[in-house]
Amino acid sequence: MFVDLPLDQLRDYRPPLPEPPGFDAFWERTLAETRKVALDPVFAPVGTGLTRIDCFDVTFSGFGGHRIRGWLLLPSGTEGRLPCVVQYIGYHGGRGRPADWLLWPSAGWAVLVMDSRGQGASTLPGDTPDPAGGTGPSVPGRLTQGILDPENHYYRRLYTDGVRAVETAREHPRVDPSRIVVSGGSQGAAIATAVSALVPGLEHAFLDVPFMSHIRRAAEITPEDPYAELGRFLASQRHLVEQVFATLDHFDGMNFAARNTTPALYSVGLRDGVTPASTVFAAYNHHAGPKDIRVWPFNGHEGGGSAQVAAQLELLSPGGTPPQA
Repeated sequence: MFVDLPLDQLRDYRPPLPEPPGFDAFWERTLAETRKVALDPVFAPVGTGLTRIDCFDVTFSGFGGHRIRGWLLLPSGTEGRLPCVVQYIGYHGGRGRPADWLLWPSAGWAVLVMDSRGQGASTLPGDTPDPAGGTGPSVPGRLTQGILDPENHYYRRLYTDGVRAVETAREHPRVDPSRIVVSGGSQGAAIATAVSALVPGLEHAFLDVPFMSHIRRAAEITPEDPYAELGRFLASQRHLVEQVFATLDHFDGMNFAARNTTPALYSVGLRDGVTPASTVFAAYNHHAGPKDIRVWPFNGHEGGGSAQVAAQLELLSPGGTPPQA
């Protein structure tokens, strides 16, 4: 069944921004403090048996100077600098293995895959700890970690790592720093939404079924995780409702979308119970730059799957039609 508003209402759905006081200053300070620590990117070649792919085990300094891991894959035998996709990962996922990320090198692009700190317990294993993860009460998962203060919240660290991943990609001598695309699905799209608002000069953002948008509505209308983590937490911490959402407003995709001038291609599934369609359209309709959205009426959180990938490949091909302003 369709789990949210009718499509004609979704296309006009533009709720007020949940913008906290000092939102821009919060993120300017966060990134300034992070950049006091040298990025120090390391690209260590690794053998994979992928004879047409050059692979590097990547580390760089993210939030708090914590070392973040990733992969960089490039098509072998190419000359000059390559455009690069910076890929962010869904909830509970990690960087996996190089063979999991062959799409973009197969299309002639480099790809930098960022590991998600403290995650990687799903089918894609991770390698990056979260040294700052033990802050305050929470329920299993990451959404309520540090939930009582935006300074301590998990997504402050993860979004900042995402910015540093773009800076790392731009440091590699075979990557064209002027041609960076950020991409992700669900949590990965939440990171890409924030990064594409915080980092100037990106070529595109691919934002598939984005998580962390219109967070309060999502927590009210879906029983699915990860948003259900908020319900479980607030079921016992009844006195903290407003404090919790005041924290989360600092990480809400609507606020980033309203500042985001990066050309963006979104996707949404109208049967998605994990990131309900109204929460996706809430970000899309606030997006300040050129944009397009692919609507998949009979799909859930998988969105358009390989059909969405085909749309992304078409967009990045020579002569591809860019999103419209």
